[in-house]
Amino acid sequence: MNHRFLRIHPNDTVLVALGHLQKGTTLSDGEATIVLQESIEIKHKFAAQDHAAGNEVILYGIVVGKATQSIAKGSALTVDNVAHQTSGFSEKKENFRWNAPDISAWKNKTFMGYYRSDGQVGTANYWLVVPLVFCENRNVEVMRQAFLEELGYDTTNPYKQYVRQMTQLLADGREKEIKSLAIPSETFEKTPLFPQVDGIQFLTHQSGCGGTRQDSEMLCALIAGYLNNPNVGGATILSLGCQNAQVSLLMEKLEALDPNFQKPLYILEQQKQGSEQQLLTSALQQTFLGLAEINKLERSPAPLNKLTIGLECGGSDGFSGISANPAVGYVSDLIVALGGTALLSEFPELCGVEQELINRCAQPKIADKFIRLMRDYEASAHAAGSGFDMNPSPGNIKDGLITDAMKSAGAAKKGGTSPVTYVLDYAEYSKNPGLNLLCTPGNDVESTTALAGSGANLILFTTGLGTPTGNPIAPVVKISSNTVLAERMPDIIDLDAGSIIIGKKTIEQMGEDFLNFVIAVASGEIKTKAQLLQQNDFIPWKRGVSL
Repeated sequence: MNHRFLRIHPNDTVLVALGHLQKGTTLSDGEATIVLQESIEIKHKFAAQDHAAGNEVILYGIVVGKATQSIAKGSALTVDNVAHQTSGFSEKKENFRWNAPDISAWKNKTFMGYYRSDGQVGTANYWLVVPLVFCENRNVEVMRQAFLEELGYDTTNPYKQYVRQMTQLLADGREKEIKSLAIPSETFEKTPLFPQVDGIQFLTHQSGCGGTRQDSEMLCALIAGYLNNPNVGGATILSLGCQNAQVSLLMEKLEALDPNFQKPLYILEQQKQGSEQQLLTSALQQTFLGLAEINKLERSPAPLNKLTIGLECGGSDGFSGISANPAVGYVSDLIVALGGTALLSEFPELCGVEQELINRCAQPKIADKFIRLMRDYEASAHAAGSGFDMNPSPGNIKDGLITDAMKSAGAAKKGGTSPVTYVLDYAEYSKNPGLNLLCTPGNDVESTTALAGSGANLILFTTGLGTPTGNPIAPVVKISSNTVLAERMPDIIDLDAGSIIIGKKTIEQMGEDFLNFVIAVASGEIKTKAQLLQQNDFIPWKRGVSL
């Protein structure tokens, strides 16, 4: 790799700046000699050849845009001279042959997980408290306040201590010292009463009634997926009683996933219980006894084919598609080759790479399902006056991802190179090993929420700009595309793929490092930064337009 710029694919008409490049600099990569017509910011793209207005812009070997005006060789690509464009897609056109990676070093490796009666293995053992409707959010919050600190799951919040210290300074008449007061660095953790329970996760949301009946149906399917996720040992469900998301609908969705569901599950309906006090007393008692029950479980060795990894990105930058994403893609390939499962989500961020994924589908009917979901999703976006082309955020654009196709070409690298064995609609649970495509929005939290609901027992989340997203039940490993971010935001970043950019490690070497870390997290030996910060984000997707 040239450490000043990168040609990702031999057919590319643009190059990527790996550092700030000054106007007038002469560059050569064996394919072209280029004199920069202007300074190029790090992570941004510049023309490797002249582009006339209307010419296709090629990156990663595919169309990622079109020139809206002439772009001279050595000039920067910007939102002013490039617009979103793709090559389109149709049915599966060719048979796919995969060169799987060498897995000999991993065949006998295991992680320490929690076996469930249905054969799934959890990387954690959580109890869930979740409402069927937003009307019960307050009662969920009351339970959270009652349980967490008393049971030893609420670590000392340094900000609570900070406010306490400011209060004391004010009371002592020393308010001038407040601006120089530092956040306490010491934290205190209690020993949990139930050490084999990783935590009690209290979910709240704004769904379950109002809106469309389809939204409530999807909510019930999502919650059923969370109950079925191997990282969940048991759950308490709070229902009001009159809402669209009925208990009977939840049980229908759960039975479809597992007719022999055996985890402890307590469902309480406020309109049947009577007073709020009666509801909460019953909920607290049953939850406490359920915690005691799942605390009897212990971790034991499990093969790596019991891993179902979710593949996610958020706050992406111009380096994501050449460092963090392909390294995660190599992890995906290793897991798939070992017989495990990988879930690639965010359909708006697969725009432009559809044909490649279609051709990788194991069967035509799988490809047809992907085509239908993609076209339906894009049609709903257009019907609302939007489109996939509006997916890139201001942060994406500022850091070099100026079209959705450009962003998608890099985002799809998280899916590695393996065959697509199944395509899942939103809230559909994964039961087919291999690479699955999961229909979700590009929104970080909505997508991550969906990955856990489809069975992910661990999530690999790449970022180039930094994002605090986590998940209540699936450990989220946050991976930086560049070292500058990893050093600036060490409190949220677990792993740094920046060594790929400077040529210190190959994608394969970095992927192997990542897999070792995944095994440690799956075994409970390492807590991710998202777990330590209790970043437990949960947003169900209301099936409208969300990019």
